[in-house]
Amino acid sequence: MKLEGLATFVAVAEAGSISAAARRLGLSKSVVSDRLAELERGLGAPLLHRSTRKLTLTEDGASFLESAVQITREVEAATVMVAERRGTLRGPLRLSAPVTFGRMHLCPALYGFLARHPGVELTLDLDDRRVDAAADGYDAVIRHGPIADSRLTVWQLAPSRRVLVASPDYLEKHGVPASVAALQAHRGIYYTNRSHLDWRFVGPGEAQVARGQFALRVNNGDVMRDAALAGLGIALLPSFIVHADVKAGTLRAIELGADTEAEFIYVAHPEGRRASTKLRAMVAEIKAAFGDPPYWDR
Repeated sequence: MKLEGLATFVAVAEAGSISAAARRLGLSKSVVSDRLAELERGLGAPLLHRSTRKLTLTEDGASFLESAVQITREVEAATVMVAERRGTLRGPLRLSAPVTFGRMHLCPALYGFLARHPGVELTLDLDDRRVDAAADGYDAVIRHGPIADSRLTVWQLAPSRRVLVASPDYLEKHGVPASVAALQAHRGIYYTNRSHLDWRFVGPGEAQVARGQFALRVNNGDVMRDAALAGLGIALLPSFIVHADVKAGTLRAIELGADTEAEFIYVAHPEGRRASTKLRAMVAEIKAAFGDPPYWDR
């Protein structure tokens, strides 16, 4: 029985499809299918029910999966241990991060780390959807927002501020809101991957909530920024997206005397898995690259 067959079976079971597992492993679908078939021949039992609509585990497959996961993780841990004893960083590392933050800040912070540690095999998935670090097979996820998931071990990379912004043209035509309540008369650009679309603020007394007229709802920060620059309305965006535009004057920050909920850029990894030396080294380098306070807030 080959370890690559076990690892492929675990990837398919976690990803839910051969196509998704192939993308995760950086292999073709045919190679993944061949490895599964070879593993099933060796075991003398089918592990998966295959259909055109979905892929599910057989009874034998579900029973075998637990052992397969344990074996592959123990082999990975042993490989990491040897590398750590030799003072080298090497082996696979799979991360997930938001699209805009990854493009603007994370990737530039990673290039030097990868150049200095060519043995690290990084797979970086840029995706704005919320992923399950354990179920989706990630070593860690990098996210922006409040920290709430107690199932994950979390390391803060940097604080994050969200800022209300609009183009000078929009504010000249529609006026500058002077209070949270005044936002309801304005057109808003909203991020749909949050649990709510309201603009929420904290300050003296009770929290304040406002919702303007919908100009655009979208699941990407780059598009929200572009829509604000085009004068479509007001957007509540992280400062790491709009800091350069505010500095250049192409977007104006709107001050209402109320702050948004405290949020962070953070790394989360599944609780119970010992974080590898290469993950810890990567996180330390990212934090150093961002600075304290982060360079986009200076």
